[in-house]
Amino acid sequence: MDTITNCAFGGPEMKTLSVTTGKTLFRVRTKTAGTRSRASKSRMDTDKDLVIGIDSSTTATKAVAWKRDGALAGLGRSPIPLANPANDRYEQDPEDWWRSACEALRGLFQEVAPERIAGVAISNQRETFVPLGPQGVPVRPAIVWLDQRCDQEVPWLTGKVGADKIHRISGKPPDMAPVAYRIAWMLRRETDLFRATRMFTDVHGYLVWRLTGAFRTSWASADPLGLFDMQNKTWSGEVMDALELRPDQLPEPVAPASAVGRVSEAAAAATGLAPGTLVVAGGGDGQAAGLGVNALTPWRAYLNLGTAVVSGTYSREYRTDTAWRTMGSCSGEGYIYETSLRAGTFLVDWLVRQVCQAPAEDKGIYQRLEAEAAGVPAGSHGLLALPYWGAVMTPYWDPKARGCFVGLTGSHRLGHLYRSVLEGIALEQALVTGMIEERTGVEVREFIAIGGGASSDLWCQIVADASGKTVRRSTTVEASSLGAAMCAAVGAGWFPDAPAAAEAMSGKITRETEPSPDRSARYSELLGIYREIYPRLRETFSRLTRFAAAS
Repeated sequence: MDTITNCAFGGPEMKTLSVTTGKTLFRVRTKTAGTRSRASKSRMDTDKDLVIGIDSSTTATKAVAWKRDGALAGLGRSPIPLANPANDRYEQDPEDWWRSACEALRGLFQEVAPERIAGVAISNQRETFVPLGPQGVPVRPAIVWLDQRCDQEVPWLTGKVGADKIHRISGKPPDMAPVAYRIAWMLRRETDLFRATRMFTDVHGYLVWRLTGAFRTSWASADPLGLFDMQNKTWSGEVMDALELRPDQLPEPVAPASAVGRVSEAAAAATGLAPGTLVVAGGGDGQAAGLGVNALTPWRAYLNLGTAVVSGTYSREYRTDTAWRTMGSCSGEGYIYETSLRAGTFLVDWLVRQVCQAPAEDKGIYQRLEAEAAGVPAGSHGLLALPYWGAVMTPYWDPKARGCFVGLTGSHRLGHLYRSVLEGIALEQALVTGMIEERTGVEVREFIAIGGGASSDLWCQIVADASGKTVRRSTTVEASSLGAAMCAAVGAGWFPDAPAAAEAMSGKITRETEPSPDRSARYSELLGIYREIYPRLRETFSRLTRFAAAS
């Protein structure tokens, strides 16, 4: 049977290749970097003082060049369109991943010379995949992590393999997020397209293929797919058998910071990278961010206050529990106990746009709401927000869960609503981090806050007060890109391992927010009330979901 591994670019001598881009077919004359003179190559290597972290997120690609000390040397950015063809369905054209990466890199090279680049690594949006045909052409659009079409496939696949066994193998409790369940959806709902697929690849594997011609992905990008045996570091035969998959239909998984190939002539022409540039395995954007802020000890957790709120606590021990999902560390050793709430700044923006009806051009609305909310006492005068606008992952794993405000009175104003949203998210984080501590024996003493929400002094103070932990903010803005760049730096030989790279390259702490004892005591009391809301409403949410489905 045909496969498409190593089919696109490269080769040891000059030859003509037919290259499929997903939209067009073109021919290029290629010659690998190995044909350069040894003296020329040696001279160029001494000038390679930068590494690049390519951060391919859900909505944009950022290509950032970094120095050995972690200083940002240049940045290029390009958007990625996101399609919403039906309710709860989200798709992308993988050609847009590549186009966006090319544009971001070419923009970066307006600021730095490509000959300075010692290596490139990728951090990628996780739990997004595309099925490719024999020539690398998608058989259907990529299905994005936001997609919820596979609700019926979760019990179907767990029925075939066993829910506990899938959790034990993959580190992920049964849920719609891992790719395995959307591949099951293709197998059951788009059988002809499933049979026509020769490669199911994540974003990291796809971009590595476009850069080098080989389908390889990082362990830390493979594991969010739900197909990866976390302890044996290979694709799970039991899960693949249930999905009727062969190992050659998935990218080769390799350790983070290991070489995956070199940039081909054709990819060089498209991106501006020098031919032969080293490409190194990076990882999923969450784990890469953790590496980027040097969260490689159990007492320091990263906290991404982004569209979703994602936190990770490092451990060298492999454990599974419903309170978290176990992810691979971009350090190549150990694991991340990760919590995830789908509604972070998404929920804040929803409140601003849908409730406040603020126009997009009103940039001052956030500052006005923050000022009003800052004058409201802890607990928002008895108003609680359950922030399950995007269902709930950790710790309940309930796709039928819904968001709600509890305790509204006629005396509550917008400032109360705004503060209660920030408090609800903070209380949820205090809940799940506390569960990690109780069930593992670790003590998280501080959060390193990143993401757009970390710019809010009020939100960081609420997180500190609700959790009882110090919230520290780093000078590192592009933490996922920096984490990938650290992998590139190790692969290029700058550092012996990822911890050494993180120690040298992670940013300085600019601000520390300590919890207030008085407010922490109030939030501890409020957390007891918060814990009761979801269990009491679980059946109500289920009934509302059935009611809405019949509309």
